[in-house]
Amino acid sequence: MDYPELAARTRRFSYGAPRAVTVTSDGARVVFLRSSGPEDGADALWVYDVATRAERLLADPAALLTDDVDLPPAERALRERLRLSAGGIGSYATDSAGLMAVFPLGGRLFRVDLLTGDLTELRTAGPAVDPRPDPAGRRVAYVTGGALHVIEPDGTDALLAGEEGVTWGLAEFIGAEEFHRFRGYWWAPDGRSILTARVDESRVPRWHLQDPSQPDQAPTAVAYPHAGATNAKVTLHVLDLDGGWVDVHWDRETYPYLVDASWTEQGGPLLTVLRRLQQHGLVIAVDPRTGETQVHAELADPRWVEPVPGTPQHLADGRVLVGGELAHDGYDARCLFADGSLLTPPNLYVRRVAGRLGGDLVVEAGEGEPSEQHVYRIPVSHAGAQAQRLTTEPGWHVGHAAGRTVVIGSQTLEHAGWRYTVHHDGTEIGTIPSLAAAPPFAPRPALERVTDRRLPSAVLYPRGHVAGRKLPVLVAIYGGPGHQEVVAARARWLEKQWWADAGFAVVTIDNRGTPGVSPSFEKAIHRRFSDVILTDQVDALQALAEKHPDLDLERVAIRGWSFGGWLSALAVLRRPDVYHCAVVGAPVTDWTLYDTAYTERYLGLPADAPEVYGHNSLIELAAETPVRPEDARPMLLVHGLVDDNVVAAHTLRLSAALLGAGRPHSMIPLTGATHMAAGGLAEKLLRIELDFIRRSVS
Repeated sequence: MDYPELAARTRRFSYGAPRAVTVTSDGARVVFLRSSGPEDGADALWVYDVATRAERLLADPAALLTDDVDLPPAERALRERLRLSAGGIGSYATDSAGLMAVFPLGGRLFRVDLLTGDLTELRTAGPAVDPRPDPAGRRVAYVTGGALHVIEPDGTDALLAGEEGVTWGLAEFIGAEEFHRFRGYWWAPDGRSILTARVDESRVPRWHLQDPSQPDQAPTAVAYPHAGATNAKVTLHVLDLDGGWVDVHWDRETYPYLVDASWTEQGGPLLTVLRRLQQHGLVIAVDPRTGETQVHAELADPRWVEPVPGTPQHLADGRVLVGGELAHDGYDARCLFADGSLLTPPNLYVRRVAGRLGGDLVVEAGEGEPSEQHVYRIPVSHAGAQAQRLTTEPGWHVGHAAGRTVVIGSQTLEHAGWRYTVHHDGTEIGTIPSLAAAPPFAPRPALERVTDRRLPSAVLYPRGHVAGRKLPVLVAIYGGPGHQEVVAARARWLEKQWWADAGFAVVTIDNRGTPGVSPSFEKAIHRRFSDVILTDQVDALQALAEKHPDLDLERVAIRGWSFGGWLSALAVLRRPDVYHCAVVGAPVTDWTLYDTAYTERYLGLPADAPEVYGHNSLIELAAETPVRPEDARPMLLVHGLVDDNVVAAHTLRLSAALLGAGRPHSMIPLTGATHMAAGGLAEKLLRIELDFIRRSVS
């Protein structure tokens, strides 16, 4: 079986791999999701016992659901925001002690005892979304129909909050899509009240999505806050189970974005809130009795604030942990601070707080090499203590820690897929096996830094390539904020190796604007997306060609999806002298049509900076008639017709502009597809894209 078919059947070799790993607070158990094998897309719930070093199946979706069941719309939306295409159990939540877990499945709600394996279904008032037990494991909250419910120990289902036209307990689109806050309520440590988000989208513009291949179905209206438009109104309230209600007070007009929230035994709720343009934010503590707030820290940056995932949170000694940047005295770093004091060494680029280990913090961070991520133990008891690196092999590592147990997931260039190891008291005691299929080949990309900006780059040749034979170049890119392509993990290069084996030298470049190098590297794109990014791409390509003479720069194709789709179209429109054809997948073509938080963070408000939006628009570029006929480089446009993130109007308008200017292009509309193009669609497109590129650069 060839790569595209095998990748589609195995979801790019991820079916059967562990995911959604949680270590219980005492470190005694590791809970995770995993399907039964390499072609099973339905994840089951498992637990690994640290004492016995054995794993046990807790809940098998095949045994719980005998028929295919449609997911509730809110669950489908949550999975889209999470980019989760797996079936079965999508998520779960545990109590504080890690004795029980709850999960939704097809709208039904289940509870499982992590010690005995006893499984029960809880009766609900409607299809359950995002169920979460209280810290003591006695009650379970969940959302149905936009209302927040609580199931009491005796099985009584009580409506805690609900009203027509608003949602309670769910994250709004911007919170989930752009700030990665996928939840909308947080239990109090005593289990007697819940901090809850109320979301009113009545003033948010309504857009209508319809798949033309289904003319009998009415369009679906979605609240979409496009750049410059009104956002959802998000407020917070502390709801007591006995009917009490306290509003949380902060200056919502100045700080409308709720980025993160937490509520632990060490203190009351902590919030991170940002101004609309995200150049200033506050970390605030909430008094749950009165709803009054107190500022713990200010976050400021003339470009934009970039909070560290996993913060803010209370440390055991009561100090508040905050992520931020160190940009003075020659430093250019992402760090952690405790009540304003620097906690992590400035040589670390902190990416996420991953848990606690014996009272210390466990963080994921980089240290000089952006293609790698490692796991570190950070002492918090005394200032100046050294960070301890827990991973040594070059690669991409993630951590999950609690009690005296840490689970480390690793991807490297030396082995396929994820490998999870369990460590207790500093000793490796076992593994969580992956049941994923082994890829049919082992890519060997040449990773390097090029130009005076030391741009992370890579070149991948066909297997068996003989030096001295010129190859057409395929630039495979993303290039946008929040994502790196040049990483030391084999899985990232499998599809690129297929392209290389088809006769290309595959080039990948992480330009300025991508994470992992430094805050200044990341934020150089502020208000100047297209100029900085395209300059870096062109300069790096030319620098790589000087080091790799087999790259034929007279035959260069470029392909990307989402931000990468925008960049690939930008490349052939602005630099037809460099790029000779483009595959343009689900691109943002007019930034006034994309969402508020993302677009305004980088480009400002459309009303304040129309020239910035015009300069970065593909529509205006495409509408210009080429000076020379040969500058009209061919494009293949691809877009899902029910994409609720980058709506299909982007590509349809681009096509119209290209047609009006006489620019050659083709378009593939994906019926029924969202932004993920899941279900094997992306893999099925590969041969069509290959044929287009071969014809275009031959």
